[in-house]
Amino acid sequence: MARRPRPQPCRWCGREVADTGLGRRRQYCRQSCRQRAYEQRALVKGTSLPPDAVVLTAEEASSLADRVYQVRCAAEDVVTAVEEGADHAELRQLCEALLRAARAADGWR
Repeated sequence: MARRPRPQPCRWCGREVADTGLGRRRQYCRQSCRQRAYEQRALVKGTSLPPDAVVLTAEEASSLADRVYQVRCAAEDVVTAVEEGADHAELRQLCEALLRAARAADGWR
């Protein structure tokens, strides 16, 4: 039996889905992700929204926009520091701040 070429991301959260190598590929990493995806599909059923639409409240959309803005600002800080010849310690600190902001933005689901 040929091995599958690469891991597949969870269709809900994006984490890697474990591949048993037998049968159909799993689409979700956990039962809770499968349940959230089902709930999302049920929300848009019978509406003009496409089935893969993600529905956010105004508060959730605003929070996500804020986190994306924080990532962009942190990335701009790193670029500025590199252009100005910042030392290793400062660059390390800025990169860690960028990573924290990216992780916060990644956990929006």
